[in-house]
Amino acid sequence: MTTPFTRQLTFDELVHAPDQGLMVNAPFPAEFANALAEVEAFHKHLFRPNTYLHKWWARRCGSTFRTILKQFVSDPQRRDYYAPGGLAGKIVLDPMMGGGTTLHEALRLGASVIGADVDPIPIVQARASLTQAPLNELRAAFHAFFHDLHRLTGSYYQTECPECAQTVDSQFTLYGLRKQCACGDVVQVDQFDLRHEAGRVIRIWPETWAVSDDTASPAGAASPVRLVTKDDAACTTCGQKYAERFDLPFYARYAPIAIAGQCPEHGFFFRSPAEADLTRLRSADALRCQLDFSPLCAFDIAPGPKSSDLLTRQVRSYLDLFSSRQLLYLYHAVRLVQGYRDVVRLNLALLISTSLEFNAMLCGYKGWFKNRPGAIRHVFGLHAYVFQYTAAENNPVNGRRASGNLQALFRDRIERGRQWALAPVERKWDANRQWQQVKIVGEVDGGIEVTDESSLQNSEQAFWLIHGDSRRLPLKDHGVDLIVTDPPYYDSVQYSDLAAFFRVWLARLLPTEANWTYDTAHSAVASTAANGDTSFMAILGGILRECARVLKPGTGRLVFTFHHWDPNAWAELTLALRQAGFCLVNAHVVFSENPISAHIANLNALKHDTILTFTLRTDSTPAHWPPLTQIDTLDSETFCRGCSAAIGWLLEQDWSPEQIRATWRQLIPKRK
Repeated sequence: MTTPFTRQLTFDELVHAPDQGLMVNAPFPAEFANALAEVEAFHKHLFRPNTYLHKWWARRCGSTFRTILKQFVSDPQRRDYYAPGGLAGKIVLDPMMGGGTTLHEALRLGASVIGADVDPIPIVQARASLTQAPLNELRAAFHAFFHDLHRLTGSYYQTECPECAQTVDSQFTLYGLRKQCACGDVVQVDQFDLRHEAGRVIRIWPETWAVSDDTASPAGAASPVRLVTKDDAACTTCGQKYAERFDLPFYARYAPIAIAGQCPEHGFFFRSPAEADLTRLRSADALRCQLDFSPLCAFDIAPGPKSSDLLTRQVRSYLDLFSSRQLLYLYHAVRLVQGYRDVVRLNLALLISTSLEFNAMLCGYKGWFKNRPGAIRHVFGLHAYVFQYTAAENNPVNGRRASGNLQALFRDRIERGRQWALAPVERKWDANRQWQQVKIVGEVDGGIEVTDESSLQNSEQAFWLIHGDSRRLPLKDHGVDLIVTDPPYYDSVQYSDLAAFFRVWLARLLPTEANWTYDTAHSAVASTAANGDTSFMAILGGILRECARVLKPGTGRLVFTFHHWDPNAWAELTLALRQAGFCLVNAHVVFSENPISAHIANLNALKHDTILTFTLRTDSTPAHWPPLTQIDTLDSETFCRGCSAAIGWLLEQDWSPEQIRATWRQLIPKRK
């Protein structure tokens, strides 16, 4: 049981004269924010399409950050969530910008913003999505780019309709994993069913590898290579466990088993690879060694918390994660994109980069479900490298929109994003308790980029992007009104390591746009959940001390979201905040995670965030957080509320680091 605490976890009623800084005189609408977040968490990319140009991890709900920022609007008439603007003249900083949620939301409210990150991907993504560009210009450039890319690579992705033999673009090709035992080679797949439709099931038959919707195996010669499912771990003849072919490059460990396409006359089809299909694959393989990706060492996989999973499977180059056709696509895309300039080039390059999550041999197949026909399982669905039994080689240059190809991604990531940016839409309950769309008239999700602090202060709705270590920001003392951020997730998710999958290609697509020689050691992530200080505390502590230096005293506020089950994470956060001189003003708990997301499903993951609001401590700051003896771990929301109160209390204690750590371990009992 937790020790009762009577303090209301809402914003204090802090009133300052308008010329002295921020003014807040209303309680935080936690119930309202929670209702919005519970809906947005399931469809974040639909609620905020302009922030989803490129893959990034752990984005928090934009509606939650809008609600946070609205509490610092001085004009009561504009503090309403659905009222436009309200932060004109204010400077908002996010020193760990990641997906850029703070920047997008603050710019919409009229603030000028500073976004900083040690990883270059957030910088180029924010620049592309916040820089205003005519959609017609982007659309025309994409069509020309796609036409040239299809001309150069499309023939390698074609196939023939099994009904009329018409040559069409394939949609995707399925592969099985090559393995072997003492008896010889086998190919292993997830299952034999390929697609479930009303009244029929399309499957591959293991004896002949024939693809059909027959209820019995079609006549034909038996395949010389056995086809088995992942449930068959060992050979029934020799008893030996099937072993992966580590003697082959990763892309060559997969054998084609089925091709999907769309015929204008006969509709969607599955077929077994014909000789013409195999010839196309061999032609692409023959070109592979001629593609100049030098220096090849730039694609070497460095050991890391997640990339080590690749090295364990004897994958040593990011190039090996792609089929020969996929490398051909990338080779020509890199060269074609250099013919475009400025924001157009930036958008096309990021589109190619983000397409890799749907166009690599790490992609799986989930299209056998009736409600997901033809769907591609993208690379980072589990926030990790996952090795497939049935791999899906997508066709990125398919002329028809389909899961994960360029046509679909351009529509979803650029067209929808740009249209939304010019006329942002929010959700609102109507009288019948149904969600309705509400246009926020007068707001624009974007701004004008500047490159120094003076220009930022003299501009309206400007953004300044800083690529570098946020422990040393090129900002003057006490010039920032508000710092709103989302710190890294301590030890569990290594986003910087995973992002190398994209960085090696962005360095080719946008060689001069950023410094791509990125050292993941500068990320605020604990290598282990140890009792001693980790890099999380050392780096985050330095960032927080820098936040204290640039934040306006008295009126300035630091706000961030955090959650974690580990008491060591909370202990290190507490120590880093105390060393920086912060004390907790208020805390709130809101819904943050879709509980059925693949990366947290069935993992007893926290589904809520604490919103923590801090101010700089002074000698006159009173102590007002009551002590606790234990935090309830049985419920996500209750647990986060307890942690909020605990960090406020512990920041007020003049205890040693050892006492702080010991208290957190006492407060959070080990879960069964």
